[in-house]
Amino acid sequence: MSTEKKADFSGVSAKVDSTADQVPKADFSGVSSSVDSTAEVVGGTYTVAAGDTLSKIAKEHLGSANAWNKIYEANRDQLDDPDKIKPGQVLKLPPK
Repeated sequence: MSTEKKADFSGVSAKVDSTADQVPKADFSGVSSSVDSTAEVVGGTYTVAAGDTLSKIAKEHLGSANAWNKIYEANRDQLDDPDKIKPGQVLKLPPK
């Protein structure tokens, strides 16, 4: 066993000064917000009819047959081949 004396901290005291009560709290009561979008919403979905192609759907709903790839990309989760769409299939339509 050691015979060294241990430090005695029994008479030590501490004081902490804080500015927390002196700092004014932020007042957000008058804050409002809004969100504006320039994206044109097409309508969300389209149900494929017999004889439809992505190009035909794109021309009718997006204004250009060349936009077929936008529909294809929006539906990659259900389309493996853009030439193999089926009547009754519900496709997501992207914004114009």
